[in-house]
Amino acid sequence: MAADDNHPESTLPYPPIYKDAPVVVLSDWDGTITNRDSNDYLTDNHGFGEKLRREGNLDILEGRSTFRDAFKEMLDSVKTPFEECKEILKKNIILDPGFKQFFEWCKSNNVPIIIVSSGMAPLIRAVLSNLIGEEDAQTIDIISNDVEVRPDGQWSIKFRHPTSGYGHDKSQAILPYKELSHRPILFFFGDGVSDLSAARHADVLFVKNDKPEGQNDLAVYVKREGIPHILFTDFTKALPVVQSIVKKEKTVDEVLQY
Repeated sequence: MAADDNHPESTLPYPPIYKDAPVVVLSDWDGTITNRDSNDYLTDNHGFGEKLRREGNLDILEGRSTFRDAFKEMLDSVKTPFEECKEILKKNIILDPGFKQFFEWCKSNNVPIIIVSSGMAPLIRAVLSNLIGEEDAQTIDIISNDVEVRPDGQWSIKFRHPTSGYGHDKSQAILPYKELSHRPILFFFGDGVSDLSAARHADVLFVKNDKPEGQNDLAVYVKREGIPHILFTDFTKALPVVQSIVKKEKTVDEVLQY
């Protein structure tokens, strides 16, 4: 199939889909599974700062800039060598307080978890392995962008979908599941402007709402667009909802009534 706006060409491979899973969890990484966004942390502390970053996010929400362009601009402002960035993030990024319990429950119930991120795979792998251990980290597929590191240690993002305004169109990780003959129930967890492309495509959309009023960018977007969703502050609040659907105690429509 030729690449187009609905099916942008990917420069990076996708992992095999879970064809027999009755339920699949897909989740943003930065600020959703983690306590803070690692790219924001690098930009605020080693790049052009929080003020310009927030202005970029608002430009995305209001349609004045694409996520791809604003995100690249903020990352390009970080001049710290890539290996140093890894170590900085390993020291400063921690898990959402409920994610480890959520992960253990999914693992014991054969519910796949897939990280769908606009960040860069090497940084995600480094932090994830540091937080949950290498063995468990290897059980989680990561669909993200990548990075190009130059000999001097300077680096730039390599977008999965460079022709898309999203840079990484997260809907492309979700839509193949909706075409399966035995279609699973799809959960998506997100928090920010990088998740706009995924917001309409999951059966149950969880939107993290743990920042000061006006800074929960995905929450602002889905409310404005009338997209059904569930607000959550951490994964301990989300787990009972997922459990209720997996155990067939509630339907998708019932959990989305709010």
